[in-house]
This record gives sequence, structure tokens and C-alpha cells, in this order.
Amino acid sequence: METLRYGSRGTMVLYLQLALRRAGYTALTLDGIFGARTLDAVRDFQQKNGLSADGVVGRATWALLIPYLKGYTTHKIRPGDTFFSLAQQYNTSLRRIMLANPTLDPRNLQVGTVVYVPFDYSLVPTTIPYSSVLNAFIIEGLTVRYPFLESSTVGRSVMGKPLYVLRFGRGPKEIFYNAAHHANEWLTTPVLLQFAEEYAESYASGGEIGGAVAAQLFNSYSLYLLPMVDPDGVDLVTGVLHAGGYYNNALRIAQNFPQIPFPDGWKANIAGVDLNLQYPANWEEAKRIKYEQGFTSPAPRDFVGSAPLVAPESYAVYNFTRRHNFLLTLSYHSQGQIIYWKYLDYEPPRSRQIAEHFGEVSGYSVEETPFASGLAGYKDWFIETYNRPGYTIEIGIGQNPLPVSQFPEIYRDNLGILVGGMTQI
Repeated sequence: METLRYGSRGTMVLYLQLALRRAGYTALTLDGIFGARTLDAVRDFQQKNGLSADGVVGRATWALLIPYLKGYTTHKIRPGDTFFSLAQQYNTSLRRIMLANPTLDPRNLQVGTVVYVPFDYSLVPTTIPYSSVLNAFIIEGLTVRYPFLESSTVGRSVMGKPLYVLRFGRGPKEIFYNAAHHANEWLTTPVLLQFAEEYAESYASGGEIGGAVAAQLFNSYSLYLLPMVDPDGVDLVTGVLHAGGYYNNALRIAQNFPQIPFPDGWKANIAGVDLNLQYPANWEEAKRIKYEQGFTSPAPRDFVGSAPLVAPESYAVYNFTRRHNFLLTLSYHSQGQIIYWKYLDYEPPRSRQIAEHFGEVSGYSVEETPFASGLAGYKDWFIETYNRPGYTIEIGIGQNPLPVSQFPEIYRDNLGILVGGMTQI
């Protein structure tokens, strides 16, 4: 984590402020500016936790704050400890502690046993920019809070960052949702993560989500979520990556395309390859079109790469798909409030009917992908290869990256799609 001090600005400061707010400094404003109020909160937090109150957020201070971003801490059982006393000590609920520790008998806690203690707040933030760091923290936190979830990595990015997948359910019907193939479309990531948290909480409480009984979904489907396909690019757009060799190389690439704002206009991976133009579905035709548009070398967007699947991120998603038997896929992009359901003349069984259902529950328009945009994408390859329903969902309205203020409306519009991706199969 980046060392922060008075005068620092940006996304990492927002994470600091979020952690401090969750730690009890609720008067702090999430403005991304390390000003006087943030400094006072940091110093007070350091003093209360036995650190030097120098106001500098380095390794030791981050180590105590990161649990508030992951949404849990750990506690080693001492004589006299009970789950009830831990809930009081950490200002959380007995239910959360019991749910996170299903293998422990609360009537027979052994001294020295490590207990997970989830904090009593919703984990997924929906008012701040995302990054590979925050994505990883949330996925870890979700699997601790809800041990029936499984997380794994399906590959790594150009910079070596893991591509995390969450699995829900034990059912035979496999479904796959992915998001953030494009860097400046990072707002799609919290859409999947918010759904993950609500689905998990509904299942744990025996409730419903989007009108469906969560337990029935869990027992009928195996749902896989990959919330961030392009972690390096997202970090560039949201300002977490703002120095070093990879950043400097991206800046050099961007300088060849002055008409594309930097970094806001960056869609590609950190090497300048558009990940959603990397799949073996008429890739040569996509190359011809993009070359005619001037994208003949690494670029902030629309460069197809030297060959299909040369980008490690796209190759990982491709291989992951090949290892499974997905009956339906959703690929989340932005923007336009559009559902794209078709690839060329391919029309998998029930794909139009399902698309129309998605349109009804979301209010989004259902359209066929324009030819020049409908080649070499993940949806295109999935439909061509498996003849099964695959969809691109374009969330929101405006210019990418979309403002986070749109998130509540976007999530409300898409909940029916996210549930329907299972119930309609």
C-alpha cells in the first residue's frame, strides 16, 4: 500500500478515509484529500493503537486499517472468551461471528484458536473508485464472511495481478458473469461485487434476492463471477497506478493518440491491447477494421493485438471458459443502457427470449451488435463456439468512466438481469 501523508490526494486517500470512517471516525468526508481532518483522525487512530502518532500512513498504520477494508479481523481465543463477548468487544453481531466460523463449537472454544470476526457493516463500497487492491480485499472479505463461497484465481495480468473468481452454489448448471474487460468501465466491477454480497447474505439468512429464493438458486446453479478482467488498466484509470515503468510506458502509448484523454480514455490492458478484441471470433476482420481506423499498434483502445489471445487476461478468461460448461454468460460493459444478444447470424436457442426478459426487468433496450463492434469479443466467441446465450450488458449513460453517482440506479436496473441469468436457463 502506498505511503500517505498530509497533502496526499487520490484514490488511495479515499481508501484511507473509508477505513477510518469504518473504524469510528464517521465525521470524515470521502473527498480523497489528506487534509487537516484526515490528519487528526490518523494521529488519533495511531495513538489509540500504540503507534507513533506522526500522521504518516505507512506499513504499520495500513496493517491496522486494512481489516476495515476487508471487513473483518481475527482474534485468538483467550480464557473466558465467548462469541457473545467477542461480538460486544468488536461492536459486531453474534450472527456474523457464528456464520464466519461454521466449524467452531461456540460452547467449547479452545484457547489459542483463531476466530474470524466480521465487522457489522456492508462490505462493498459503492461511492468510491475501484482498483485491483480493493477488488482483492472485498473478495477475501466476502469469503471470510460467507465461508460457503469459494474464490480462486484463473490467471494473472500483464503486471502479475491475480484475476479473481468467486463461485456461488453447488448446482449442476454453470453460469458465468464477467466485468471490466475495459479499464475505464470499472464501474461494472462493483455491480458484480454488490450482487455477490446481496446474494450471499440472502442465502445465509434464508431469504430472497430479486424475487428468487436464494437457497434454490444456490442448489440449482454454480455461478462464477469474475469482477475485474483488466486490473492493471483499472488501476491506471483510477489513479492507483501513477508512476513507474508500466505507467510511463502507458503514457508513451497515450501520447501517440492525443485525441484520447489520458488516463480517462484508457480501455486497454496496461500493454495497450484491447482485451475485448482478443477472442478468436472473426479476429482478422476486427483487425482489418481497427487498422483502417488507425489502431495499428498498442493504443489506449481498439488495438487488437498481434494475434488472438496474446493478452494474458483474455487468454485466462478463454481458458477458464473452456474448462467449464457454461450455459449462459453475461459480460458487463458501459455505457448506453443496452443489451447486445446476437453475434452475426448466430442465434442460440432461447437467446432472443432471454434478452427480451432482460430488457423488461431492466428497462434497457435490446439490440443487435453493430457489425464493426461485434467481432473478436468474448460474447462473440462464446456464442460462436458453444451456440449458447451470451450477452453484453452496457450499463449507465454518459461518457466513460461513468460517475459513481450513477451506481444506485445502475444496480437497481441490473438486479433482475443478474438473477435472470440463472432463472431463465
